[in-house]
Amino acid sequence: MLVKIKYSILCCDDKRNCLSPFVFPFALRHSLLATGTSSLSASPPPSGSMALRDELDIVIPTIRNLDFLEMWRPYFQPYHLIIVQDGDPSKIIKVPEGFDYELYNRNDINRILGPKASCISYKDSACRCFGYMVSKKKYIYTIDDDCFVAKHPSGKEINALEQHITNLTTPSTPYFFNTLYDPYREGADFVRGYPFSLREGVQTAISHGLWLNIPDYDAPTQLVKPAERNTRFVDAVLTLPKGTLFPMCGMNLAFNRELIGPAMYFGLMGDGQPIGRYDDMWAGWCCKVVCDHMGYGVKTGLPYIWHSKASNPFVNLKKEYKGIFWQEEIIPFFQSAKLPKDATTVEQCYLELAKQVKDKLSSVDPYFTKLSEAMVTWIDAWGEQNSTEKVPITNGPLKV
Repeated sequence: MLVKIKYSILCCDDKRNCLSPFVFPFALRHSLLATGTSSLSASPPPSGSMALRDELDIVIPTIRNLDFLEMWRPYFQPYHLIIVQDGDPSKIIKVPEGFDYELYNRNDINRILGPKASCISYKDSACRCFGYMVSKKKYIYTIDDDCFVAKHPSGKEINALEQHITNLTTPSTPYFFNTLYDPYREGADFVRGYPFSLREGVQTAISHGLWLNIPDYDAPTQLVKPAERNTRFVDAVLTLPKGTLFPMCGMNLAFNRELIGPAMYFGLMGDGQPIGRYDDMWAGWCCKVVCDHMGYGVKTGLPYIWHSKASNPFVNLKKEYKGIFWQEEIIPFFQSAKLPKDATTVEQCYLELAKQVKDKLSSVDPYFTKLSEAMVTWIDAWGEQNSTEKVPITNGPLKV
């Protein structure tokens, strides 16, 4: 039986001989609450279409009218939108009535950032990260304008934003894998053998969602499988283990801006650059290294959105072909990247990464020298745009 003693428990045998004390873990608090044997108050994640309305911005990069928002109206209308217009700034972007939004085009970016606007990509969806910079909210959700509301196998519409909020406001478990996946979901818990000392988990910095219909394939895979569609709905959320990289996709992504925002830079892509379609993956690799160093978690899986349109594989191949070769050196670089213990903020971590990019990847191509300089410019611009916010001394507990 379990005997409650403040924030600790004692494991006892049937004769009430206490065996050993443990720190009171989250899952046991949850279990005791469920069985009515604890007076501790639970803090379930926010739910519903109004959850975190004043704490979350939705960032959308676009070159077209945002008619797709009509389908998202029940879920997005309560929130503030930051629309980053790419391409010709003289083009008028129409937004459906009833949405609260601000819209920035290239002229606005140049006016606000001045010379530092050079770090924001042009003619590429990587421009979305400008929205991350100027937001003043705790959380960001970003979505592409060819993504629509998906349906659960039951036929019910999926509230992607609600699931992302749940992911971000419940802990992650990067130090030990739970074979029932997310132990904080209703109906799940930690399995036998999971260390009690790790059951509190860590703060979740990133929630990476997936897609039904058009999968996020690279150009060679698109060419080999032009008709392939993702019809599999996997009802699972997983924490990525510490030390494991992943290919982050930016079209259905949420993150805690206060925890990881300065590292969520989508790099230099698009016009004038030798590479494209690696913006979100670059950000994901950088963020994962920083999260591992800072002791934050990254989740992937639910929620799903419906990705409606496959991009041209031949155009994609032109953008990707250098990256396809370069990634064979980029990924080992990130796998071996180590950050110093005195890097105790995300900004410090990111500047150290920028230095290592310059030192170790410039030999691959001069582009990486330029990219490393843009990473430094990004941090400078981030600091200027967020200097009036209350910034903590550190961005959370350091766990190396």
